[in-house]
Amino acid sequence: MKNKETAFLELIEAHKGIIHKISRMYMDTAEDQQDLFQEIIYQLWRSFDSFQQQSKFSTWMYRVALNTAVVFFKKERKKINGSAEMPLNIAAEDSPAAQKELQLAHFYKAVQKLEKIEKALIFYHLEKCSHKEIGENLGISEGNARVKLNRAKTKLKELIKQQGYEF
Repeated sequence: MKNKETAFLELIEAHKGIIHKISRMYMDTAEDQQDLFQEIIYQLWRSFDSFQQQSKFSTWMYRVALNTAVVFFKKERKKINGSAEMPLNIAAEDSPAAQKELQLAHFYKAVQKLEKIEKALIFYHLEKCSHKEIGENLGISEGNARVKLNRAKTKLKELIKQQGYEF
């Protein structure tokens, strides 16, 4: 049992950035992101025995994390049907770090408005997955992954522009 726990914790530590990105893509507030992060860890642990090592751990982790995020997002959306406003204090600063945080805030707010498949496509793109890998992970052809990703990126740019952010 100890070896299983150690192996799990080492894998999670090596790939926790994936969970952070997914949490931020699906949830507005830091509190909700943390709740989702914990829920993903819990679901990964629950299904760790089913990981058969036929694919990379990160690939399996993506699938579990995305499925958990979708279910969690639907539950949270039913609780409160509203959206958080863009924090005003971020724009008040003019430092490069503040500008980067503002860009990220606009990006993640726009991503949250995408459909679940579009979020997954954007996530895999951010993880530098090839069109072939994206297609395999989502169960679609490589060509379909390419087309859907381009459409998702275009939609994301439009959503960001609608928020008033200029590239």
